[in-house]
Amino acid sequence: MVYLRCPLKLALMALMSLLFAGGPARPVPAQDQKIARYVGISACKPCHEKEFKAFTGFAKKSSSFQSINRLKKELTAEEIKACYLCHTTGYGKPGGFVNEQLTPDLRNAGCEVCHGPGEFHVKTQDPRNIRGNLTEQDCEVCHTSERVRPSDTNL
Repeated sequence: MVYLRCPLKLALMALMSLLFAGGPARPVPAQDQKIARYVGISACKPCHEKEFKAFTGFAKKSSSFQSINRLKKELTAEEIKACYLCHTTGYGKPGGFVNEQLTPDLRNAGCEVCHGPGEFHVKTQDPRNIRGNLTEQDCEVCHTSERVRPSDTNL
């Protein structure tokens, strides 16, 4: 009987699994992983018209990208990207803000910043597919003591 050293044995087992499993495991695209994507505030309007009007009419977040544009000349590219985390919708997440040209509907902090990606909620209209009851911790993702306190701003 031949005993294989561990690294060689593992390599042979990996080769055997490739031969019998049909190839190496491949990453699953985001849309196949059942990860909700961001859809933008206009997707919320048909069912939540009252909230949409209040948000776009009174909430500072609905025009939050203006703050970035106002300070753009004074900021480095990295500093601007740091602003995207709170002043856009879903930056750095699947289906979130990329830039003004590719994702203009996500350039401000919309409903999904607090309530989470809305793709599944919009498709099913199921309230379980969106974050409904928000807590102070939800606000503190962006409204930190270094920036602003939730009670000091028009959320």
